[in-house]
Amino acid sequence: QLAASQSLKDRLWKQTIRAKILNQAALLKINNIPAQNMVRWANKVQNGDPANFEGRASAYYWKSLFTDLISKFKRGRFEGEPNNLLNYGYAILRATIARALMVSGLLPTLGCHHSNQYNSYCLADDLMEPYRPFVDQLVLELVRSEEDYADLTPKLKQALLKIPVVDVSINGQTSPLMLAAQQSAACLAKCYAKEKKHLKLPCL
Repeated sequence: QLAASQSLKDRLWKQTIRAKILNQAALLKINNIPAQNMVRWANKVQNGDPANFEGRASAYYWKSLFTDLISKFKRGRFEGEPNNLLNYGYAILRATIARALMVSGLLPTLGCHHSNQYNSYCLADDLMEPYRPFVDQLVLELVRSEEDYADLTPKLKQALLKIPVVDVSINGQTSPLMLAAQQSAACLAKCYAKEKKHLKLPCL
């Protein structure tokens, strides 16, 4: 991991972002929201994503995902609800990914793309990207089913704590997210060791 070249990290980031955008597109399609542009962007991602298709896809995705439920929704850590649910869900996801990385013998501090001396989980922030839409899907279901989600109640927390066991499709099989994360982390370790070229990432 310490000896990984920039070209290797850029290739891994391409695979990660492509999977993230495709999963975002899949969630939009499930909710009858046009996503053909997202698929096109995913297929155009290059090593390191120099054209920032991730950002382009993210802008469209967040503008569209809650459109029939919340007018003028804006994704941001300190923005209005349901960002409180998303933030809590992502924190659970991040911890799940970080654990899987450490079990695989990887240092969560050293990312492929994210880099910040004050962030001890840069690699977790990288690998969790394709898993984010699974959190978004659960939050979307909660927003539709709950009358009040302005406060992060024990009931809402209990629902979000199920994130590690939600069903994920990976490598052609269905698996709980936490086990899928272990597959992704183990495969990432093999990519660093040059034993594999392609990451195992989830499909929504």
